[in-house]
Amino acid sequence: MAHGEHTYRVTVQWTGNRGSGTSGYRDYDRDHLIRASGKPDIAGSSDPAFRGDAARWNPEELLVASTSACHKLWYLHLCADAGIHVLAYEDEAEGTMADTPERTAFTQIVLHPRVTIRATDDRDLALHLHHMAHAQCYIANSVNFPILCDAVIELAAPAA
Repeated sequence: MAHGEHTYRVTVQWTGNRGSGTSGYRDYDRDHLIRASGKPDIAGSSDPAFRGDAARWNPEELLVASTSACHKLWYLHLCADAGIHVLAYEDEAEGTMADTPERTAFTQIVLHPRVTIRATDDRDLALHLHHMAHAQCYIANSVNFPILCDAVIELAAPAA
C-alpha cells in the first residue's frame, strides 16, 4: 500500500437555477452534478426533507454508501490475506442523523453486511475480520460518530 498523502478531486456543479438564482428559499432547486475525471456523473440533490429531489443521490446517502464501501473493501482485502474465500457480500447500511434546533449531524451508521464464505472456511475468523476492517476503514477513521457493524456470516452449501 502506498503511504503518504492522497488527494481526491471532484467537481460539484449546481444545476438548480430556475432563472432567478437564490432569490428566495423556495425559488431554486437543490440539484447538482458530482463529477470526477473519467467517471460517470452522479446526479445529486438534497434530501427531500430539505426540498431535494428524491430521485437523486443526497450527501447523506453518499456518506452512508462511502462508509459501507470502504468497510467492504477492507474486509475483502483482509479475508483474501487470511485465506477466507468470500463468495458473496451485501450490506444494507443505515445512517441516522439527528436534526435538532442546535445542530444537525449524524449520530451513527450501522452496517449490516451479509457475507457468504466457502463452507470449509473459519466462520469465527470471518466474523472477527469485520472488526479489523473497521479499524482500517479510512471513512470510519475520519468521522466523529460511531459506526457499528452487525455482520452475518453464512457458509455456502458444501460442494456436491
